[in-house]
Amino acid sequence: MATPPDKLHPPCAQGAAPGGSALWTGGWYNFARRLDSPNFGPRPEGANIDLVVVHSISLPPGCYGGDEVQRLFTNTLDWNAHPYFKSIEGMQVSSHFYIRRGGELWQFVSGDNRAWHAGVSSWRGRSNCNDDSIGIELEGVEGEPFEQAQYEALVDLTCALAQRYPIAHVAGHEHIAPGRKGDPGGAFDWAALQRGLGWERDAFPDVSGVT
Repeated sequence: MATPPDKLHPPCAQGAAPGGSALWTGGWYNFARRLDSPNFGPRPEGANIDLVVVHSISLPPGCYGGDEVQRLFTNTLDWNAHPYFKSIEGMQVSSHFYIRRGGELWQFVSGDNRAWHAGVSSWRGRSNCNDDSIGIELEGVEGEPFEQAQYEALVDLTCALAQRYPIAHVAGHEHIAPGRKGDPGGAFDWAALQRGLGWERDAFPDVSGVT
């Protein structure tokens, strides 16, 4: 039986002031595979990077293990390679991070920059969540369970982010864009993430299991 995240990770500091760390080279995490996306821009002056947004993605939906997500984020996806791709043809998007089913971590955009992951959105009284958030994609399908290795990687990454940025909130794409987006979906274990991080419930969406 896999060890739950709360047994693997002590509570990590929340809302730390921005600063240097051996974990980071600028806005690049030293323990992620780097693949630069052209889909990013500068953050607004004075942006307070205090939100992590959790997403889910797989291309084609439900197919795991390929490089299609990496190709999407770097504008190199062959739109003719699968019928589904025609429905997203021309899309230019990115996330800061991507966590594979086995826990492998990729980074596409520096955390200091604005990735294109949230779209029209609002959370904690602010709109345009791309401006002041970090986007993390989990390889998966909304509504279906994620792997233990992904939760472990997500906890480790969020702790590392909180050492560099004043992270105070974590939400799903479905929470910042309700009615428009549904990921990561009802099977995502928010309680496990809370236990793994050791943060108070007000850092998380109002969902079952978070106390």
